[in-house]
Amino acid sequence: MTKKVTVLEVALRDGSHAIQHQYTVDQVREITKGLDEAKVPYIEVSHGDGIGGSSVQYGFSHTSDIELIKAAKEVTTNSKIAVLLLPGIGTVEDLKEARAAGADMVRIATHSTEADVSRQHIVAAKEMGLEVVGFLMMAHMVEPEKLLEQAKLMESYGADIIYATDSAGALLPDQVRERIELLVKELNVPVGFHGHNNLGLAMANTLAAADAGATYLDGSARALGAGAGNTQTEVMISVLEKSGYETGVDLFKLMDVAEDLVAPIIDTPQIIDRDSLTLGHAGVYSSFKLFAQRSGQRFGIDSRDILVELGKLKVVGGQEDMVEDVAAGMAAERDRA
Repeated sequence: MTKKVTVLEVALRDGSHAIQHQYTVDQVREITKGLDEAKVPYIEVSHGDGIGGSSVQYGFSHTSDIELIKAAKEVTTNSKIAVLLLPGIGTVEDLKEARAAGADMVRIATHSTEADVSRQHIVAAKEMGLEVVGFLMMAHMVEPEKLLEQAKLMESYGADIIYATDSAGALLPDQVRERIELLVKELNVPVGFHGHNNLGLAMANTLAAADAGATYLDGSARALGAGAGNTQTEVMISVLEKSGYETGVDLFKLMDVAEDLVAPIIDTPQIIDRDSLTLGHAGVYSSFKLFAQRSGQRFGIDSRDILVELGKLKVVGGQEDMVEDVAAGMAAERDRA
């Protein structure tokens, strides 16, 4: 029997990290139209760090989230528009504006031990009529039982779907399977998975998640995303179909979007270079890669050493300012030697 999975495309959100949040209205409109024609069920559109993320801390957007959401909504007939929100970065007011602009779904993202901070935003989103996803980041940093505990909190607040998110691209397939199987067994809502390719395992991990019962799967056209990128959507569709899963996505049309529309805007190839590999090896939030490279250049420190130290400190998303602090401290220690 064919198994059905739902695909969520993140190139217009996670991919924003890779192009320093410089998406234009025209780019979003063209890419969204192509994805819609390929019948991708959900398309996530936001600053890389979610709505409200445009700032000194996370990087300024070329175009506001609201303008991009409106542009995406105008050209969709099949797809739904999703946004990401990190409590403490995005606010309930930001969410109201996104809803008015056309958002159908919001993914409320917290660190994998901080689900309790999502309550206000999940409740508010449900009141707005949004489909709500509880998005538990850095899932490699906690044992499966702890992840389940946090997932149950999000479920109790009203989340319609719960995601295990490998933000650092640090999980191995068996670890993904262990986490997803437990969530699927113990939760009463569908389970999803979001991967990064820092160890070259994004596709393997996504397939492991599907085989363990995850029915919502993230991908990014041309793998555009933080670090070494995400699970490449067009590859994911092919692999899933060959594995007996039904996605409803037109593979060739999706290939064309990736090749003709996404590829030309990529500044740096989505490859596993030494910094991306260090992210996965040290278990560091994928969007820290560019921050570490910039700080490394400024202070004359190997960016890999910065990332390893951040991993030891268990720094998480939202602590981008720590990257420069760590680099400055390492430089000071070097100069004293």
